Amino acid sequence: MLTLDCHTIREIAHQPKMWRETFDVLCAKKAGIEHFFAANGIGKDTRIVLTGAGTSAFVADTAVCLFIQDGFGKARSVATTDIVSAPHSFLSPDDKLFISFARSGNSPESVAAYRIARKFCPGARHLIITCNPDGCLAREADPEEDFVVVLPDGTNDRSLAMTSSFTSMLIACLLCKNIQTLPAERDGLEAAAAFASRFLEDNVTTALQQMTSKDIRRAVFLGSGPLKGIACECHLKLQELTDGQIMCSFDSFMGLRHGPKAVVNEQTLVVYLLSDDPYTRRYELDLIDQVSRENQPAAQIVVSLDPSGVQDIDFEINAPDVAALQSVQYKCVPYVLVGQLLGYFFSLSKGLNPDKPSVRGTISRVVNGVQIYDF
Repeated sequence: MLTLDCHTIREIAHQPKMWRETFDVLCAKKAGIEHFFAANGIGKDTRIVLTGAGTSAFVADTAVCLFIQDGFGKARSVATTDIVSAPHSFLSPDDKLFISFARSGNSPESVAAYRIARKFCPGARHLIITCNPDGCLAREADPEEDFVVVLPDGTNDRSLAMTSSFTSMLIACLLCKNIQTLPAERDGLEAAAAFASRFLEDNVTTALQQMTSKDIRRAVFLGSGPLKGIACECHLKLQELTDGQIMCSFDSFMGLRHGPKAVVNEQTLVVYLLSDDPYTRRYELDLIDQVSRENQPAAQIVVSLDPSGVQDIDFEINAPDVAALQSVQYKCVPYVLVGQLLGYFFSLSKGLNPDKPSVRGTISRVVNGVQIYDF
């Protein structure tokens, strides 16, 4: 049984609860969000930029795939770090809606990107999703033109690593996209929460903790479509929670062959986040077979809604009710728990404090050392 003895593991464990509370927040703001979209002509033809920094950027990378799947063909993901450093390369005056993600809203890039976007795209409006009502970004927003969604206090992670903030901001964004059908979204969200709870069961946490007994010095996370963004977040969680002692990477299944496959050796953990799309999965299963034969990694984990049938792996995690998740967009969100839990267990195994894993203080809860220049 998990011992909830630090912020990190408590924040990982309470994610299903935070998703339900996030749903309640969106229900309370439903009329306001619908009015914001209608008053500003926001629809499927709108040029939308989803943005954030670090983990918040990976929220955008994941969500944008689901926006495009839903017909928002002009949506794209651009990190605030790219907007701040090279706005002319990433923004267009025709961009009409910015959806910004920020746990604290206090990173220098968050406010700088907002200000640059207002100058570069003066006709654009901003939907800000944050976990901190007192953050600089929430206070910077124009109350007449923008809309701020502040998530429940429990999503404002106290630990260094973003966990419940990542998943709750992603859930909130998808709920905003589906705001007109919001009441009908509850069942799908509950199914996703049940899948997340599967990761917290004793047999799963024990199996993940046992990975720390292996000689693992590298890790690779793979995903397709929105699960590539989840793989990206997983790789960061394990790397930062081990203070870089386990070097991590991520890629798509198809992309791994084009050079990155060289990193996989007998000291590498490979985590496969399998799609439930039959077409996509055929490519994924081919890659798993090839990696197993040619690279012989130290350990392999599969996360899949339904049993994958993959042989010679160390562990597989499946959803408790596959049918309930078939047409649910939120089904990609629970996959990230595998990276969060691996990060937590490996952090402990290396004698680190998961809440403050950076021994030299080179990374911090809110990024520092950024000088913002006038645009």
